Amino acid sequence: MVDHICNVSAGGKAQPGIEVDIGPVLCHVRDDGIAQVTLNNPPLNVVFRELTLVLGQILDALAKNARVRVVIITGKGRAFCAGSDIAEFQSLMQPGRIGPEKLILQQQVFAKLAAFPKPTIAAVHGFAFGGGLEIAVCCDFIVADCDSRFALPEIKLGVFPGSGGPVRVTRRIGMTRASKMMLLGEPITANTALEWGLISQVSASGQHATDALNLAQKLCERPALAMSLCKKAMSFAWSDDEPDAIARALPLSERVFTSNESREGVRAFLSRQKPDFPNDLDHQE
Repeated sequence: MVDHICNVSAGGKAQPGIEVDIGPVLCHVRDDGIAQVTLNNPPLNVVFRELTLVLGQILDALAKNARVRVVIITGKGRAFCAGSDIAEFQSLMQPGRIGPEKLILQQQVFAKLAAFPKPTIAAVHGFAFGGGLEIAVCCDFIVADCDSRFALPEIKLGVFPGSGGPVRVTRRIGMTRASKMMLLGEPITANTALEWGLISQVSASGQHATDALNLAQKLCERPALAMSLCKKAMSFAWSDDEPDAIARALPLSERVFTSNESREGVRAFLSRQKPDFPNDLDHQE
């Protein structure tokens, strides 16, 4: 069923939105190019192996579908995602099991989301705890309901976040605040998360999904290839020292300056019109 998500090219005839229901994850590709991915293990959408596997399959399919411009990830029920299913832990406490049976897969799938070639938005309500927060911080934007809470509480179980949290959260908010979150394991409010730079936006109660959709629609108006290569250039800030990162970004800049998107952007600016960007991402090699 996941194959249905990637069967439409940007240059093809417009078709109705695509909906896929694969148990623990739902996916709806709207006619405007916004893909809505819903974690579907209510009430708290705890992470288990099948959910992780299906999320990875859906991300692969959405990356290939040139019609998809933006991805929103949200959760069904009372929470975005409250973390892992703790009931699984007892069977994974023997040496050599937690990595192969859980963490390696989660790291691989979450890395796909972190490196996704199109803009991503986490629309958070309720709780984003543990693995749920590790999913959210892989996204470019986090739009959160004002009543939502964020935590990495694994330390209270005698472990620590194993699917990217110590790296991605620390990069977002710095060592001091990350230490407070991970060594104490206490939740923080949406307003505190915004103040710390963990999230992008706080929405009025019940408005997080609408605000995330409005943000996605704005992103759909931006040039797809330029956004994709900009995301790649920003990633160099974490992997390279400053001179090398700037040097690696240069060929990406040269590429966008010769694109159909840039021609349309300059044309629209000089003629004082709104640009209608072609989807050059559909044609990149």
